[in-house]
Amino acid sequence: MALLRTLKLSPAPNFPLHLTTLSITRPSLFLGWSSKFKGLNKCYSVREFRARRTRALVDDHQDLIGNVSPDSGIDSQEVVVDSHPKMPERDFTGTAYVPVYVMLPLGTINMNCELVDPDSLINQLRVLKSINVDGVMVDCWWGIVEAHAPQQYNWSGYKRLFQIVCDLGLKLQVVMSFHECGGNVGDDVHIPLPQWVMEIGHNNPDIFFTDREGRRNNECLTWGIDKERVLRGRTALEVYFDYMRSFRVEFDEFFENRVISEIEIGLGPCGELRYPSYPAKHGWKYPGIGEFQCYDKYLMKSLEKAAEVRGHAFWGKGPDNAGSYNSKPHDTRFFCDGGDYDGYYGRFFLNWYSHILIDHGDRVLALANLAFEDTPIAAKLSGIHWWYKTASHAAELTAGFYNPCNRDGYAPIASMFKKHDATLNFTCVELRTLDQHEDFPEALADPEGLVWQVLNAAWDVSISVASENALPCYDREGYNKILENAKPLTNPDGRHLSAFTYLRLNQSLMDQHNFIEFERFVKKMHGEPVPDLVVDTSEEAVSDVK
Repeated sequence: MALLRTLKLSPAPNFPLHLTTLSITRPSLFLGWSSKFKGLNKCYSVREFRARRTRALVDDHQDLIGNVSPDSGIDSQEVVVDSHPKMPERDFTGTAYVPVYVMLPLGTINMNCELVDPDSLINQLRVLKSINVDGVMVDCWWGIVEAHAPQQYNWSGYKRLFQIVCDLGLKLQVVMSFHECGGNVGDDVHIPLPQWVMEIGHNNPDIFFTDREGRRNNECLTWGIDKERVLRGRTALEVYFDYMRSFRVEFDEFFENRVISEIEIGLGPCGELRYPSYPAKHGWKYPGIGEFQCYDKYLMKSLEKAAEVRGHAFWGKGPDNAGSYNSKPHDTRFFCDGGDYDGYYGRFFLNWYSHILIDHGDRVLALANLAFEDTPIAAKLSGIHWWYKTASHAAELTAGFYNPCNRDGYAPIASMFKKHDATLNFTCVELRTLDQHEDFPEALADPEGLVWQVLNAAWDVSISVASENALPCYDREGYNKILENAKPLTNPDGRHLSAFTYLRLNQSLMDQHNFIEFERFVKKMHGEPVPDLVVDTSEEAVSDVK
């Protein structure tokens, strides 16, 4: 039988009414919410936003509660609704404060470096500020700022954006985005690499990552040209440093007043430290193992040299039995159980391949610290969780993470981050292993196991760990999974995430039901009480606390 619970609408200091408790039994009640709330892209004030939200709730419950008269004995701000029992949750009241940032839409700045629809953005930012979101994250796209000629930078749209964020009292996480935007999950705009870089690539396609079949990937530059003067007389490292230094000089006031709280350094495709091993543009589909991306002439030269030093010149080539983008590990001789990945040549190749990744991160983060001086820096690591429950961890290997079941591939990466005092930003903290097994049982995925391994690798060397969701998340179950990883209950040292960045600001997030759930999540991340909590009092939970 459904239980009767109370819906309280109590006054808040700055708004007419503030929702504190909501329990609803009839899913049909939610159907009207988004239509009532989709007007948020109009320029409502924060006060009106709160009032509209509350009015919509009361209107939707009118058929349940009827009219409340002054003589009914019921408080005019307290009504009773029919609800099912809630699932028990952990109470995060009084736990560590974890800042919450929200990523801005990819198209916030257009190709002319102009701020798109500033009025709507200001309105949305005000609403985010009203629920105490700490700040926003924005990509500074290389393909926009240095689009037409080397060292000719246009920061105009970002200047206007940063001033708006500053005026609203929000903080900024800024991403140095040296990759292409478009072609990946969630990408709704296309921002290529700078035009002059693409012209160089037309004549010398080896500046891009290349697979065994010779297909080029122009999403980002190969790490093989980090020290090669092939970009109009500059190396890739010099190009990255000049860009970062220009940004630091141009936005000096935002560094000085601490509006810019952190700079995230793009280190590869999607801004992540990994090889572009699973590109959709080349036909990859989940849960394919991907392919090695080391066949441009610069990386092949490095591999050949490493093989000669090792004393086996014939090892200076990539594996010829590693399958293709959509292969499964057990279908290949390289990745199958007992396969060549764990033989003499396989260990040599994978060690070289992963060290190229670590060396690239090492060089760029060193330059970032030089460019940004005392401002905290971070870099993103992708969560390659499919095939994690196999011996070879094939999808991780092709992405550059040498992490088979008999080796910790993330400890060396964490040590490199430690060297530069950089925060490790990790994805996929909202994913649940059980869900992956239900949706894609053949993938043998384990996102929870992967998150546990990476967090511990980072915390073992005492570096900060931040995170973001890999896919859109609007439900309480997903948020609670993020909270579990953000503030692990059983960690004896009280470790927790240094920050969480939500992917991403859009109309779905701002729809009423989704936004109320997001506000609740922010409160819990901040260690504040939430009024509709049903605390888990099971023996297991109690023993964990003890």
